[in-house]
Amino acid sequence: MKRLIITADDFGAARQVNDAVEAAHRGGVLTAASLMVAAPEAADAITRARRLPSLRVGLHLTLLQGRPALPPSAVPQLVNGAGVFPSNPAVLGTRLTASRAARRQLAAEITAQFAAFSDSGLTLDHCNAHLHFHLHPLVGRLIVLIGARFGLRAVRLRRRLAAAGLLVAERTFGLRWSGQMTGARLAGLIRQLPQGVSEIYLHPATATYPGAARGYRYAEELQALLAPEVIALCRDAALRLGGFGDFAPSGTPAAFPRAAVSA
Repeated sequence: MKRLIITADDFGAARQVNDAVEAAHRGGVLTAASLMVAAPEAADAITRARRLPSLRVGLHLTLLQGRPALPPSAVPQLVNGAGVFPSNPAVLGTRLTASRAARRQLAAEITAQFAAFSDSGLTLDHCNAHLHFHLHPLVGRLIVLIGARFGLRAVRLRRRLAAAGLLVAERTFGLRWSGQMTGARLAGLIRQLPQGVSEIYLHPATATYPGAARGYRYAEELQALLAPEVIALCRDAALRLGGFGDFAPSGTPAAFPRAAVSA
């Protein structure tokens, strides 16, 4: 059977993102969202997620282009003078290579973000990182070691982590069209979906917002998730929607509410 996870990243970044996540789950095909626990509207995102029990929520670990969960004074090697993580992955990667203190602070910050998610009371469906920084070898190792203490079962785009017993989708779609996932593109991916577990991730929002990525077609991505053609394709009997936790290898996957794919 074809099994599909449709994820929205940057949950909590802004009300415009939170509005889109809720709308796309209630009235479209969105099945999961990745939460930025230290983002400006994280509390609002958590409130919405609590009233959407069929929405699978994971941690969108933020180590770039955002603020830490810990006080900036606790992670001075990871942030700039304004207390913000760098925008360039190479900058942070170089610091981690050169500084043992930076690596200790990284572990503390990752722990703090997992702990903040745990404190939300939400069930941890998965973990990925903003700008795919979980692909950094050190970050990936720490996600496994620290995430295990918080019940982590699934990650994105990191097959090496499958050896640690974590679920990794066999295919992940969205990188090439990041911020440009139109309805036609989303429908095309679903129409040609391979067997097994796949993830398609998007960045929906009702409108642009402070800190938004330049050139991203946020509203179009929301409309793609609500498109009648996409909804019809997701109703195919050979396709099953869910979150990572629904398709975890241990035990029988929980049934994902068909109501989440509405007319």
